[in-house]
Amino acid sequence: MRADRLVATLLLIQSRGRVTASEVAGELEVSLATARRDLEALSIAGIPVFPQAGRGGGWSLVGGARTDLSGLTASEAQSLFLMLGPVAAASVAPEVSSALRKLVRALPDTFRADAEAAAAAVMVDPAGWGKTDPELPEFVELLQSAVVRRRKVRLDYAGRTREPTRRLVDPWGLIDKGDIWYLIAGTDQGQRTFRVDRIVDAIPTDLVAERPAEFDLAQAWERVVGWVEQKRSLLSATVLIKARFVAVLESQFGRHCEVLETLDDGRLRVRLAAPVPLMIAQHLAGWGNLVEVVEPDSVKDELARLGAELVRRYSR
Repeated sequence: MRADRLVATLLLIQSRGRVTASEVAGELEVSLATARRDLEALSIAGIPVFPQAGRGGGWSLVGGARTDLSGLTASEAQSLFLMLGPVAAASVAPEVSSALRKLVRALPDTFRADAEAAAAAVMVDPAGWGKTDPELPEFVELLQSAVVRRRKVRLDYAGRTREPTRRLVDPWGLIDKGDIWYLIAGTDQGQRTFRVDRIVDAIPTDLVAERPAEFDLAQAWERVVGWVEQKRSLLSATVLIKARFVAVLESQFGRHCEVLETLDDGRLRVRLAAPVPLMIAQHLAGWGNLVEVVEPDSVKDELARLGAELVRRYSR
């Protein structure tokens, strides 16, 4: 996993003083291209790792070999943990968490808390809620910084159907859910969740953000997911589809696409879920005869209605 490799690469540089990409590749048993990308990622993230060309060249830390991280500045440590934290959060490998704990203990007391805050600022929930967007939203890095620095942010936020409104929020944490980013924040009305791609503008302030002492990002997000899942799963439909198309169906319905069984003809029986029949029918309307709705009749009726509307509009 990449977080594990990045930690190991950094520690390797510290222990040897200078390494080549080839040495990193051999030590960590990865390709030369992967080793180069990892070294460049550390440098881009703001860690003081730099390359030197020519005989005796390679990658080294500014200031030479070290056995701890005391040479990192606060901003460099935050950059490292913002980069590693999200990946490690999605990982179940205990060695990743162990490596991160070792790195935290090696940091100077003066900004250890900030590094820990950076590692906890973001979590990854790989199960998407339907269509995703791999592009990083504009304000993610600004909001990450505000979470770590505990600074209030003024948001211009547009809901699904509403005009943008301005509000002052206390940013508590960010979640990357299947490439859709969410901000959990404190507001005058209590905890709220914002889709980052619906933020029209974000302005950091110097006002100190308040965060409950007992706040835990993973637990807070679990409650949000539970509430959303309950709202989204009020109705289920059973459909039949060829196995090679299931991945596309999963991209539309996310975790609300469940394969039940394989039939004798090779098709799969799949359960889909959404709040209302129309939402299922809208996703399936473009599939034509590639998907067969078994039940309920309400979804079939919506498909028939949508089909009739298309026929009326486009028939010649």
